[in-house]
Amino acid sequence: QVQVVESGGGLVQAGGSLRLSCAASGSTFRINSMGWYRQAPGKQRELVAFINSGGNTNYADSVKGRFTISRELNTVYLQMNSLKPEDTAVYYCNVMTWNGKLNNYWGQGTQVTVSS
Repeated sequence: QVQVVESGGGLVQAGGSLRLSCAASGSTFRINSMGWYRQAPGKQRELVAFINSGGNTNYADSVKGRFTISRELNTVYLQMNSLKPEDTAVYYCNVMTWNGKLNNYWGQGTQVTVSS
């Protein structure tokens, strides 16, 4: 069992920056990957970025060059720069672990609002 707690969301004007944090606790010693998803009103949830156990990262095309995902132990960060109103969404942290099979854990979500 893994608990996922997010922080760092808020209101920022276009062009500004935010840093999201996600702390995983519990049975975390076999984490395969940690990542961030987001869901805007009326839209499907989409992958923003993830980082695997080898440190390899993937980003959605819409955030490449602006967002950076990083990990320290059981905490994953999402540094968001040059924010746009289109980035407004609820951001969810995802943790995947291996214990004979892959297990998926989600945070509660944190609201990011970018004003024009």
